[in-house]
Amino acid sequence: MWVIVLLLFAVAFYLVLRKKEASPAAAGAGGRRAGFGPVTLTVATANQGSIGVYLDAIGTVTPVYTASLTAQASGVVTAVHYREGQYVRKGEALIDIDPRQYQAQVLEAEGILERDTNILAQAQMDLDRYREAWARNAIPKQTLDDQEKIVLQDQGTVKNDQGTLNYDKVQLSYCHIVAPISGRVGLRLVDPGNVVSANGTTVLVVVTQIDPITVIFTMPEDNLDQVEARMRKEKSLPVDALDRTQQTKIASGKLLTIDNQIDTTTGTVKLRAQFNNKTGALFPNQFINTRLLVNTQTGVTLIPSNAVQHNGEVAFVYAIQNGAAKVYNVKTGVTDQGNTVVEGIPPGTVVATSSFEKLQDGSKVTISKTPIPTNSTSSNTP
Repeated sequence: MWVIVLLLFAVAFYLVLRKKEASPAAAGAGGRRAGFGPVTLTVATANQGSIGVYLDAIGTVTPVYTASLTAQASGVVTAVHYREGQYVRKGEALIDIDPRQYQAQVLEAEGILERDTNILAQAQMDLDRYREAWARNAIPKQTLDDQEKIVLQDQGTVKNDQGTLNYDKVQLSYCHIVAPISGRVGLRLVDPGNVVSANGTTVLVVVTQIDPITVIFTMPEDNLDQVEARMRKEKSLPVDALDRTQQTKIASGKLLTIDNQIDTTTGTVKLRAQFNNKTGALFPNQFINTRLLVNTQTGVTLIPSNAVQHNGEVAFVYAIQNGAAKVYNVKTGVTDQGNTVVEGIPPGTVVATSSFEKLQDGSKVTISKTPIPTNSTSSNTP
């Protein structure tokens, strides 16, 4: 009797288990049947065109000129004429130092020069008289010769006085500090009333040229021959400055020069490009991304980069033909601004740009004119 009861329980358990296994299978079959039908997607047409070949690098914005001004005259700062961050032009007043002691030295040098100039004039008159007397044999030759040497000595004294006066005037000019270049001043480093010393190391003001401005970036030595050959042919190569995301172009400039040495530790060489910076978008010492145009490929087949799918190392596209998707393996090349060079399909081929998670070779498709959000990656097996 117990054996019969156990057999009944075993049969009932087996039937319940079979029923649970059958339910997901039926649901899956129903889901697959419900998924059959055309796949809605967006498309793009492969076209023949040109594309640039760029070298990407990280660069540092570097001013053409940076002037750090220190005191060349000792004294008290009497005035600070600039505002922090102000744009100043060459020759514009920045700082004044008390000039009174230097003005006194100039006045003293002028007095000495005036005195010695009159002494020289008196000696010159005597020399003229002695020459007339010598012509009449009224004086000995020695007297005339002595007077000629006295005139030469006085001329040397006057010349020395003139040099002293010029030096004192230069010292006086150091009391009025002006901008040596046009550019933007930094934060104020001294205030009126501060005492500064001549030839000190304390920086009074920093002026940085903003427009034009340069960017220094590096390039692998393997690309050096290509860039130099292009430079000899084109004289100048376009360079773009991009933001950190490499999506927004900040400025466009040109390559100025290539450094004369390769860095042996990194195998790279430095390059300098110049940019117009009237808007101030490039800031000194800022890190940016650079793109150097080294070549332009023409007559190539271009498709949107998002149309290219990958299966391991194999690249392929879904070409739309007669309302169905067909897989074509392609060889990819240069990518720029959302377009990629491909080989393996002719220009005019219509390729899918969305719904890759639903596509397979031979899938029926419906073309949509509105963008379709994608939920898949670009690694799909055809």
